Amino acid sequence: MNARFNRRRFLVATGTSAGLLILGHRTSVRGYVANEKLDIAAVGAGGRGAANLADLESENIVALCDVDLRRAAPAFAKYASAKKYHDYRLLFQEMASEIDAVVVSAPNHVHVPASVTAMYLDKHVYCEKPLAHSMHEARWAARVAAERKLATQMGTQIHASENFRRIVELVQAGAIGTVDECHCWLKGGGSAGDRPVETPPVPPELHWDLWLAVAPFRPYHPCYVPHDWHYWWDFGGGEFGNMGCHYFDLMFWALDLRHPVSIEAMGPTPHAESTPAWQHVRYQFPMRGDRPAVTLTWTHGRAAPEIFAQNNVPDWAWGVLVGDNGLLAVNYNQRMLLPQAAFADYQPPQPSIPPSAGHHREWIVACKTGSPTLCNFDYSGAVTEAVLLGNIAYRTGEILEWDADAFRITNVPAANDYLRREYRKGWEVPVTG
Repeated sequence: MNARFNRRRFLVATGTSAGLLILGHRTSVRGYVANEKLDIAAVGAGGRGAANLADLESENIVALCDVDLRRAAPAFAKYASAKKYHDYRLLFQEMASEIDAVVVSAPNHVHVPASVTAMYLDKHVYCEKPLAHSMHEARWAARVAAERKLATQMGTQIHASENFRRIVELVQAGAIGTVDECHCWLKGGGSAGDRPVETPPVPPELHWDLWLAVAPFRPYHPCYVPHDWHYWWDFGGGEFGNMGCHYFDLMFWALDLRHPVSIEAMGPTPHAESTPAWQHVRYQFPMRGDRPAVTLTWTHGRAAPEIFAQNNVPDWAWGVLVGDNGLLAVNYNQRMLLPQAAFADYQPPQPSIPPSAGHHREWIVACKTGSPTLCNFDYSGAVTEAVLLGNIAYRTGEILEWDADAFRITNVPAANDYLRREYRKGWEVPVTG
């Protein structure tokens, strides 16, 4: 496909349920009267989908879509009046005039195809992390959301926590001085290996072809569902793809990061199909005004970066921010200034970032009033892009130089092949410029 996108192309999706012309019309974003509830559709009702639905019960859940009848059964029973689907394309065709917003909790490879289709119907969207499966998708979703002036939120729920707010305030108040390094460490690590050769029968409760959706066809095997699809490049991004947005979110927020200019990665010899059990990725971010350039690292599946041991970072910490006046150790619920003795008398700044109404509630209010969301697709798209670039650097084995404005890896032309992916025939989605 050409690197420039053609606004005139539209989707004609021919699925197993019907031949669908999804985007033949637009439904305008409507206004809301006081206390009016949103009519919400869910793409993905089991697993994370069920958890997201539980946080949206103040609204009307009018449609549910899931390809796994066993995992979706509790939600299908709980929201008995909601219309039930297995193909999200059919949901959008039949319910376009009846829904206001969509929550997407399907596996990564479905995030943007479902989200962008919904946004082209002018539906507000909440999408689980990572926002996208490819760089092109992340940029595309952010652009469509901005063009349509829609309320969007990526599911980095911990962004709404009080702890994250206090950490951001400490950094921005200069508690540890000028920060030019930050390090993230995930202790665990999983992988998959070679594609299985066995072809067991598809469980009767699973619509396998619909689960694959835009991804290339492959025979069913239980090694993919319900969880370990994360470890296959066609569907996920490994441990890094799964958790990177959560950890990077804090660093991007505290340091006002946007796009890296250099990315390098190491790990085991890259596998053509499955993700690595361990990985170390290093980014260079440019100066932001008078603030210095920043080095950001990610490590999973192996020992913590040396800076953890060198500074007696507590075992509970997964992140360290390094300033010229000290360190800040963090996790979702805790924070600690180091060395402790040097900060024994430190008085933190008064809270200045308002408390969150709740990550889902923030999005609900935005849908109704146009108020901002903190993890909108513009912000979360940039966080997702950084994670995706780390995986591209790992898969190519090259130090990459990234030009975000040109949307191009400038020093390794072949690496640009990883910026986008082709969708399986019948699952094409609209392309815009």
